[in-house]
Amino acid sequence: MSMNWMVLLLCLVLVVVQGLERRGGLVAAVTLRTRERRPDPSDGAGMARWLVSQNDWGVLSTISIHLGGSPWGNIASFSDGEPGNSTGTPFFYLSKLDPTPNDLERDPRCSFSLSEAPIGTCGSTDVENPTCARLTLTGKVIQVTSADELDLAAQAVFSKHPEMQGWPKGHKFRFYKFIILDIFLIDYYGGAVPLTVDEYYKSSKQTLHTL
Repeated sequence: MSMNWMVLLLCLVLVVVQGLERRGGLVAAVTLRTRERRPDPSDGAGMARWLVSQNDWGVLSTISIHLGGSPWGNIASFSDGEPGNSTGTPFFYLSKLDPTPNDLERDPRCSFSLSEAPIGTCGSTDVENPTCARLTLTGKVIQVTSADELDLAAQAVFSKHPEMQGWPKGHKFRFYKFIILDIFLIDYYGGAVPLTVDEYYKSSKQTLHTL
């Protein structure tokens, strides 16, 4: 390869990297991401934990105030721990200017739905196909108040969503955690996987590598 071509290629790489950095620190976020092997469908607890640890966002559904008690779903970013240190408990960073945390303060009952599709391992399979795993956690979401848990929540959320650290403090952002009471998982044909909360938290997962 000639020197001119090498210089041109280097310039192209720099342009791409700079563009990614402008898009909310994507490069920094990707380098911190821990990728884990997809569990076998027979390992329901492992699959559920994998979906939680590998996803960035889901649909958080509350009993809405502005719709008079009707169910209402909202996109919510989350994290269950720093890279390589999954806890299984989703943590959120929500603004009081958004309806979701206000709904939760009135009635903390909610559900949180995740799909395997955003992870990128479903390929061209339709998201409703049972082999593209999906998970709904039902329980309640409460605000994090203890100092130790606030540190844990901040480390978890900001390690996966570094852009959030610069969001306006005046928008009344607070940390919240999901208390899981029920788990609905489909990861193969034959219906939902029987899975208790205790089995979910006892599951261990194998880390493959860090990107």
